[in-house]
Amino acid sequence: MPATTTIVHLDADAFFVSCELASKPELRGTKCAVGGRERGIISSASYEARACGVYTPMPTTRALRVCPDLILLPHTTGLYGIISRKMFALCETLTPLVQRNSIDEGYLDLGPCGYSDDVQLEVAVRGLQRRIWDELGIPVSMGIARNKLVSQIASKLRKPRGFVVVPSGTETAFLAPLDIGKLPGIGAKTEAALKERGLAFISDIAKRPEDDLASIFGRDWRSVVSSARGEDDRPVEVDHDDAKSYSQQETFAADIADPAEIERIAKGMIDELMPQIRTDGKRARTMTVKVRYGDFSQESAGRSLAEASDLEMPFYPLVAPLLRKAWTRRSALRLVSVRFSGIEEPARQLDLFSIENEADTKRRKLASVLDLLNRTASGAKVKYGHQIRRGTDGHE
Repeated sequence: MPATTTIVHLDADAFFVSCELASKPELRGTKCAVGGRERGIISSASYEARACGVYTPMPTTRALRVCPDLILLPHTTGLYGIISRKMFALCETLTPLVQRNSIDEGYLDLGPCGYSDDVQLEVAVRGLQRRIWDELGIPVSMGIARNKLVSQIASKLRKPRGFVVVPSGTETAFLAPLDIGKLPGIGAKTEAALKERGLAFISDIAKRPEDDLASIFGRDWRSVVSSARGEDDRPVEVDHDDAKSYSQQETFAADIADPAEIERIAKGMIDELMPQIRTDGKRARTMTVKVRYGDFSQESAGRSLAEASDLEMPFYPLVAPLLRKAWTRRSALRLVSVRFSGIEEPARQLDLFSIENEADTKRRKLASVLDLLNRTASGAKVKYGHQIRRGTDGHE
């Protein structure tokens, strides 16, 4: 009988920290975190540090108070995107149907791969989990189920290095004893409010009359009931539109309200995307910044250059004004993304008398050298931490 639980949710464990530890294995098992020492926040913490009360996006100064022996690791520009692409490339050796939700999280659909039963499919997914660890040094958690909703919840239950399988037909029973906050879209404040109204566990939803649920959840109450039953018909979506745009997004473990940190993350995305654009022999004219709030509403703003470019420098100054334009509510953000569009082939002939073009030529030569060095460094796991980083303050 063909496999019935064919949707896999992959969720990398403490991804930024894990990327740094891939080249610093001697620090595994220690209390460490990625973050800035001054005016910074913790963007990723090891599970040992979390056990001491360190979380994201805690200010670094506070993290050092609650955990004085915390080891701070600097953010390595460009590293996380490189490892993310390698991780998802390994996923694509198992199935062509891979959806990248964020830099460290995504779905796989193994339905078309012809596994004869669920056991055979589970063995293949365990093999992928081991391979990501063996080749990249990145621990990941996996959830396998009949649909995206249940597989996502399953992958997060036993982190780190979790592996949870929910057999087809057991979705409702699997979800029933879980805290209601495990349902996607229910944050800490909403969970607390629901518990005050007697909804502490997912199973409590089925016990309430429809009128009661409608008064609590509003017109979306039916979708909440459907989620509580483990129902979800969303397909795994594969983006084949790479030639028309390049994008990177990051969903935060906890919402971030610090504009400086959001700007730093967005500039890091530029550093990760531009080498891809150069490798493809393209240039981009338009950059769009998108932000998503804790309630999942989102806004975006974009701006185009006078001439398309494959260099980081022209786009850095756009980040702050685009964030101000898109981030209209002074609420913390759940996600930020950067997207390059208006993709063009470089002009065949440049104005030889243009001082600006001469400067760009020098920058492009420098960029090509840095790209080569970083590709060489990323080719071996032991060298992951030696990425060459660009300054993003507008100076060279």
